[in-house]
Amino acid sequence: MQGALKRQTGDKIFDFCIYVFMIIVTIVTLYPFLNVLAISFNDSVDTVRGGLTIYPREFTLKNYETIFGFDGLLTGFQNSVIRTVLGTAIGVISASMMAYTLSRPDFQARRWMSVVFALTMYFSGGLIPGFLLMKSLGLVGTFAVYIIPAILSVWNVFVVRSYIDGLPYALQESAKIDGANDWTIFWKIILPLCQPVLATIALFIAVGHWNAWFDTYLFNNRNAENTTLQYELMKVLLSTQTGSNYRDPNAQQAIASVSPESIKMAITIVVTVPILLVYPFLQKYFVKGMTLGAVKS
Repeated sequence: MQGALKRQTGDKIFDFCIYVFMIIVTIVTLYPFLNVLAISFNDSVDTVRGGLTIYPREFTLKNYETIFGFDGLLTGFQNSVIRTVLGTAIGVISASMMAYTLSRPDFQARRWMSVVFALTMYFSGGLIPGFLLMKSLGLVGTFAVYIIPAILSVWNVFVVRSYIDGLPYALQESAKIDGANDWTIFWKIILPLCQPVLATIALFIAVGHWNAWFDTYLFNNRNAENTTLQYELMKVLLSTQTGSNYRDPNAQQAIASVSPESIKMAITIVVTVPILLVYPFLQKYFVKGMTLGAVKS
């Protein structure tokens, strides 16, 4: 009886320690984000004093009003959304198709093609040859320059191929016995079973497209119709630091009333929130396998 009571007491103490530890980890994880959020909603003059924690001392929306008051932000947001959705869909499909091809045991060239693909991860032409290539292809100044060069990622191909190699090959063999061709096997068997890894690379591709701004600077800096949100926000931040604006002379007064720190934090929130809204829908695929019990070899 006493031994049982001791075990129960020990279990309660252990559970209490675990709860305390997890609370501390949660606070440490959330504090930086809450601090950024507090600074973004705090008055710029008051922010210079420092000492802000997880809540604003003087609440204001002026930082966000300054950001969204700049020209080109709406166009950049629309282009970024289109680029992210279109680029992610094409990237996931192309990576999965190539991965399925390289995973086929009957594909004679799988070994040397894998070597050639791997070499592209270690060697590249460089910035200037890349720009000349885009120019020779007629992609400079077009929206397609965001999509076409990023159609296929070798890293994503290898990730998906490794996942496909772990699937029971008996599933494909049984489908072939039933008369299914490779196209049917890919769409009806491989893709549904690869949802976890496809969701993972989809998030990576989407974040890459959403956060990209340097390609806009290189290829579309003179084309306002193809600007992106990140590039416009980068110019807003630069304007607050230098006291100048690229397009809107009327924004000078608004720029003078905010600090670069406050604008930086507000920009961080603006670019982070869309990813935070998408992530919960993909999170379940990171922890759930979909082939358990599918076949027993």
